[in-house]
Amino acid sequence: MSRMANLRPTSPSSHRLTRRHLLTAGLAGGLALAAPGLAHAAPIDPDRIRAAGDPNFHPVKFRLPAPTGRKALGTTAIHLRDRSRPDPSMPSGQRELMISLWYPASMFGSAPIAKYMPARTAVAVDDAWTGEYGLALPTGSFDFAATETHSRVDAPMQPLRHPVVLFSPGYQYNRFVNTAQVEDLASRGYVVVTIDHSHETPVEFPGGRFLPGATESEPPGPDQIRTAVETRTADARFVLDQLERLAAGQNIDADGKDLPDGLADGLDLRKIGMFGFSLGGYTTANAMLQDKRISAGIDLDGTLQDDRIKGPLGDVAEQGLDRPFLLFGSGETQRTDPAKEYYDKSWAGFWAAQRGGKLNLTLTNSKQKAFTDYQFIFSQLFHDIYGEDPIITSVTKALVGGAKPARSVLAQREYLAAFFDLTLRRRPSLLLRGDSPKFPEVRFAR
Repeated sequence: MSRMANLRPTSPSSHRLTRRHLLTAGLAGGLALAAPGLAHAAPIDPDRIRAAGDPNFHPVKFRLPAPTGRKALGTTAIHLRDRSRPDPSMPSGQRELMISLWYPASMFGSAPIAKYMPARTAVAVDDAWTGEYGLALPTGSFDFAATETHSRVDAPMQPLRHPVVLFSPGYQYNRFVNTAQVEDLASRGYVVVTIDHSHETPVEFPGGRFLPGATESEPPGPDQIRTAVETRTADARFVLDQLERLAAGQNIDADGKDLPDGLADGLDLRKIGMFGFSLGGYTTANAMLQDKRISAGIDLDGTLQDDRIKGPLGDVAEQGLDRPFLLFGSGETQRTDPAKEYYDKSWAGFWAAQRGGKLNLTLTNSKQKAFTDYQFIFSQLFHDIYGEDPIITSVTKALVGGAKPARSVLAQREYLAAFFDLTLRRRPSLLLRGDSPKFPEVRFAR
């Protein structure tokens, strides 16, 4: 039952005030630090999204920012099975993954618009944000299953060869919550491959099989992080192997699903990049250390050590890389001054050891979650629920920082594209030469 169930507002104003007090209390109690995936996944229940006793409640569908590139978009989900890695918890006894490919499309026909998340995944993520460890909101507030992307399901790929970029999400985050970044890269002519790391995040497999994510309420320890990074790195390398099979004309889907026309011919595997958010950033750097096929990488506010305070440093932070890498940090990560707040020793170590091209950008006035779609999702959600209540500013600032969502999204898109354009396509950009008046919220760390 929703935590709102027993509230009996006597008037619209008192109803709104009660909601306001709940959310304020939630933030004061530290609920703003909740991470997706902490709550147990609940079975689908048609009545679960009805907040009893709250006649004004409705689930919120979100509006994703339109991609800025010129390409029409397609997407397809692919089920992979790694026969080289045992996993007794899977029906096959082998490691299984779900990935999505986002790509420039040539035509749509009757292809439907892709939804933001599969239904059961959407329920599990909503439960994480509205459950015991989440925000003080009614269950069902986040309507990810009805939210639409800008991509068409299984549309044919544009008949050109495109650079390939892998994406790894944060710990317990799924492959969908950076869709605004992913779709924008695809609209500019990239094939972006997003990866769900099974057993960390809820994953929905074909045929209705659902795998819950990790359920621990405490942050993972250093040993867990090291294991997760190595597992994720193996996932990324396996995905690259499968993309090579796909480009050679093989059907890589574990269930033999028909893949979109043109997919095999549209991959330019001579030009591979990777980026990741939080632990996905650590994964990106580690994957590059182990696999020379990845030519360039971006870390979105992810420490490169097993514990942000205690260490130890990851191998990549000690050894650096011989290929280009971008550190893109929030206002809560810096590597230049050990005496100041938010110093990350692993970023400093990596910067000193890095032999390839290197850049370090800061998205000022932001927190880590600003590098995900939650940057604009929270703003839309709270405005929908609370209208123009001044509390929204405090709430969103506590969650993602004070950067304006539209500006933050645009800045991230432009710098990600500029970096991959330079490193994979050899297209220089003035944005990468120093602080730009176009984006005063982005600063270069020297």
